[in-house]
Amino acid sequence: MSISMIGLDTAKSVFQVHAVDETGQLVMKRKLQRSELIAFFKKLDGCTVVMEACGAAHHWARMLIDLGHDVKLVAPEAVKPFVKKGKKNDAADAAAICTAASRPDTRFVPAKSLVQQGVLALHSVRSLLVKQQTMLANAIRGLVTEFGLTAPKGIGKLGELMILVDTDETIPENARRAVKELYDQCDRLADSIKAVEAQIVAHARRDEGARRLATIPGIGPITASLIVATVVDFSVFKSARHFAAWLGLVPRQHSTGGKTRLGRITKTGNREIRRLLVLGATSMVYRSTHWNSTVGAWTQGLLLRRPIRLVTVALANKIARIVWALMTRNEVYHAKGRVTTAAKAVA
Repeated sequence: MSISMIGLDTAKSVFQVHAVDETGQLVMKRKLQRSELIAFFKKLDGCTVVMEACGAAHHWARMLIDLGHDVKLVAPEAVKPFVKKGKKNDAADAAAICTAASRPDTRFVPAKSLVQQGVLALHSVRSLLVKQQTMLANAIRGLVTEFGLTAPKGIGKLGELMILVDTDETIPENARRAVKELYDQCDRLADSIKAVEAQIVAHARRDEGARRLATIPGIGPITASLIVATVVDFSVFKSARHFAAWLGLVPRQHSTGGKTRLGRITKTGNREIRRLLVLGATSMVYRSTHWNSTVGAWTQGLLLRRPIRLVTVALANKIARIVWALMTRNEVYHAKGRVTTAAKAVA
C-alpha cells in the first residue's frame, strides 16, 4: 500500500482519513478518534497531508510535520466546490480536500508557528473586547435616550453623558443604577483593552517586519503586528494585486461578452486586516491636504472626482500593495514625490 496524499478532515473528536496513491486512486478510508490520530500517522511513511485551514489545523500541522510528513493547508472555499452535492459528510469532505489539493491552481496556506498564534490570540481578544465595549456604549445611549438625554459620538463622550444622568433628578433611581452598572462594565473593558494593546504594541516594536510596516502612512503598530502574525510568507502572492485581492479590497467582476462590469469590493480574506487598513486609510484621507507625497497628491486628486468612502477603500487597496512590496523586498517605506519648499532648499 503506497500512500502519496492524505486528505484529513478534522473535528473536535472524530477525524476522517482519505488516502490516495500517486495516480489519485483511493487506497484507504478510515475514521479515527482524537486519541488515535498521532499513533496512526507515526506508523505511516512520510507523505503529503492536506487539511482545511480552519479550527485547530495549524496545531495538527505542527504535530504532523514533527512526525516527518509534508503538511499543506488549503482554504475551505477552495474545497467546497469539490464536495458532491447532497453528500455532505466527513468522508466526502476528506475526499474533496484531496481533489482540491491535486488541482494545479490551488494555493496553500503556510502553517503558523506557536509565536504567531500567540500574537493572533491577543488580536482576537482585543477585537472581542472592543466589540463588547461598543455594545455597552450603544446600550447606555439607548437607555438614556428614553429619558431625553443624548451626547456626541465616541466612547470618550460617555463620561459627559453619565454626568447628565447623575444630575437629572427626573430619572428614576433604579434606572440610574442600571446605567451606572453598564458604564462601570465599560470602564473595566477599557482597562482590559489598554492592557492587551500594550502587549500588541510591544510585539510590534520587537518584530523587525512589523517595524518596517509601521513606516507606511496609515499603518500603526496594531495593524503591523496583525499582518506579520497572519501572513507567514508573502511570496505565496504573485503580485501586490494578488495580496490586495486576498484581503478582499478589489472590485467584484461580472463580465461577459467582452464587457467588463465591476461592482463593490469582494470582502474576502482576512476581515480584521481589511478593517484596520480601511480605518488607517480613513485617517489619512482626512489628513490628505498635509500629506506631502505622490500618494497624498493622488488621494487629493481622487477626492475631487469620487466620494470619500470610495477614496478610502481605494487608498486601503494601495496601502495593501505597498505592504506586499515592502515585505517581499525587505525595505522600509520612503515617500516619493515629496515637495521641498524654496526656504528648505536654501537651508
